[in-house]
Order: sequence, then structure tokens, then C-alpha cells
Amino acid sequence: MADYKTLTLTLDSGGEVVIGLRPDLAPAHVARIAELANEGFYNGVAFHRVIPGFMAQGGDGGNGDGTGGSDKPDLPQEFSAEPHVRGTCSMARTSDPNSANAQFFVCFDDARFLDRQYTVWGQVESGMEFVDALPAGEPPRQPGKIVTAVAA
Repeated sequence: MADYKTLTLTLDSGGEVVIGLRPDLAPAHVARIAELANEGFYNGVAFHRVIPGFMAQGGDGGNGDGTGGSDKPDLPQEFSAEPHVRGTCSMARTSDPNSANAQFFVCFDDARFLDRQYTVWGQVESGMEFVDALPAGEPPRQPGKIVTAVAA
């Protein structure tokens, strides 16, 4: 397994979001995010759920409505005490804690009620202003999209 340090999302707004990866917290989830990014899975995928003051969710490579994932198996949870604060990147899942697959979210503000219930895999290092600028909605009328995603 490669030793990835960052995930760079280029958004259709023209901005780049650099996320520091946290394999120390969630090695399997970091490996999955990096694998999907470098396979091109996230290219063209929308942020289908953007709730101001809470989070922006994307990564649904299927229907783009929050019901899809990748063709890879779901991941067992890797919950930690890492807090869900502004810029935290965490995996989305269903009510089953072991159902994370490809979808993820980025916190706009503190969301500590999610701590120890969702797998934290990264932290925005730069470009949070581009996440802040994503069109809001569930789904947004014209959702912001990931143009490219590259793990390095």
C-alpha cells in the first residue's frame, strides 16, 4: 500500500482543496479514498448534499443522489476520538456503522455530535474557502462538482 499524504480535489469553481490524509486514524479508509481518487472515480462527481453550518457531502459515483457508492466492498468502521470540527473529512454511511464505501463529507463547523460515530480520514489543509462556496441544498439546484481528485 502506498504512503499517501494528501488528497487534492479540484472543484469546478476553479479552486483546489488540499486534504491532509490521516492513515494513523483510519488506514483502510485512507487507502480506499486514495484508490478511488487515483482510479478517477471522483472525477465529475457532485456534492449532492450541502448544509450550511454543518457539512458538504459528495462521493456518490452512482446516481449522484446519496444512494450510491463504488463497486468495492463496504469498509468496517474505524471510529476514533478525533473531533469533527471545521475542515474535518469523514466517511458517510448508512445506519450500519460498517457501511462506508465511497461517500464522504467535509464539516463546515464543529459537529462534535458525530464524534466516535463516523470515520475521520482527513483534515482540510488549504482551500476551505472553496468548500464554503459550494452551492447549498439537498440536493443543490446546480451542485458543485469535483473536476479531479488525486492522492499523492
